[in-house]
Amino acid sequence: MTKQEQLVEYNIQDIIEYIVKDLKMEYDKAMQLFYNSQTFDKLIDVDTGLYLESSAYVYTLFQDEINFGSLIQAEL
Repeated sequence: MTKQEQLVEYNIQDIIEYIVKDLKMEYDKAMQLFYNSQTFDKLIDVDTGLYLESSAYVYTLFQDEINFGSLIQAEL
């Protein structure tokens, strides 16, 4: 496993835990929800560099996707 793949995997694990805790959802349902998201697609695409961000940051992107129906990244 490459370093990039490890970072992606660590992010995924953390985000699933956040979903389970925050949404009070079963682990398998949380996995299904995240794996079917645009955020997940961007996270596993190493060209985006999203895997380099903290899991908390990626989770906020996921929350925005859930709340607004699509992936939204605020401009600074």
